[in-house]
Amino acid sequence: MIKNTPLHAAHLALNAKMVAFHGWNMPLHYGSQLKEHEAVRTQAGMFDVSHMTVIDILGAGGRQFLRKLLTNDVDKLKHVGRALYTCLCNEHGGILDDLIVYQRSPDNYRLILNSATRAHVLPWIHEKSAGFSIGIQERHELAMLAVQGSEAIQKTLALLTPAEADAVSTLAPFECVDVDDWFFARTGYTGEDGLEIVLPEEAITPFWNKLLAAGITPCGLAARDTLRLEAGLLLYGQDMDKTTTPLNSGLSWTIAWEPHDRDFIGMTALLSQKHHGVKQKLVGLKLNEPGVMRTGQSVLLNGHPVGLITSGTYSPTLQCSIAFARISQEVGHDAHVEIRGKHLPVTVGKLRFVKHGAH
Repeated sequence: MIKNTPLHAAHLALNAKMVAFHGWNMPLHYGSQLKEHEAVRTQAGMFDVSHMTVIDILGAGGRQFLRKLLTNDVDKLKHVGRALYTCLCNEHGGILDDLIVYQRSPDNYRLILNSATRAHVLPWIHEKSAGFSIGIQERHELAMLAVQGSEAIQKTLALLTPAEADAVSTLAPFECVDVDDWFFARTGYTGEDGLEIVLPEEAITPFWNKLLAAGITPCGLAARDTLRLEAGLLLYGQDMDKTTTPLNSGLSWTIAWEPHDRDFIGMTALLSQKHHGVKQKLVGLKLNEPGVMRTGQSVLLNGHPVGLITSGTYSPTLQCSIAFARISQEVGHDAHVEIRGKHLPVTVGKLRFVKHGAH
């Protein structure tokens, strides 16, 4: 059965267009995807992300367990209140999920998983926890908001209690803090500054309404997709899955190869792939003519297919179509994409197209 987030009634009150998304009713937009995208790039927008899965890893064995489970090394978290982006891989190096891990105390780590992966990742985590002194707690009673944009933190601070505002105002990027039963992290999925806030589900609607009254624009999945693509951020299930690895998904930087004795899950397979050479890579494409690139379209070099688009859209900021593509050979800076039987020229470059709202 499809589920509603605690903000479902609030979305309907704003005349949101609702769509099914990995088992959840979610807002696609509130009337104008372009206005929502622009609000985040220039001011502040807010997203209901309560469909994501929040789990806490508790106990003295948490650090060693996560050092085994994840490609990145939680030993990089030198003090409480730090966060780390990482992949979670199977023994073959295939990506089961990408996630952020937050260290809340020496014996308390929070993982936020994609909604699309919960059904297979949660059993995997439980299975691999055997032998470690930990507890795994899924936090069904919590909801989650993302407030993103150049004015996001400033506007949010004005709505917090003095204790919350004091704690949040000192957060650096990829830091987090607990204040009573609210959790704040200076992370996001748009390429802009902002906060992700995990809070009791009964508190989310009153806080959403305060943000709305403060002039923060509600944003749906459509704007979230164009924003993340412009920022070079991947979407699980499209740009990566268990058939791909961090090495052919532009995520090699999420692998901590040292110390060599850590032996995380997938390490042997990834070392082998690295040694033998990565056969594919993920690149960014800009379309040089009118049109919109979409998932599944072919990338061509001298008329021959060399790859496929994994995500494609129209970029409101750049006013052209942009895409990610996984290609099987070096193509230089110029290639073509097949759109409705036509071979249209594209410029090949890095995954990130926009940085903090600027080209």
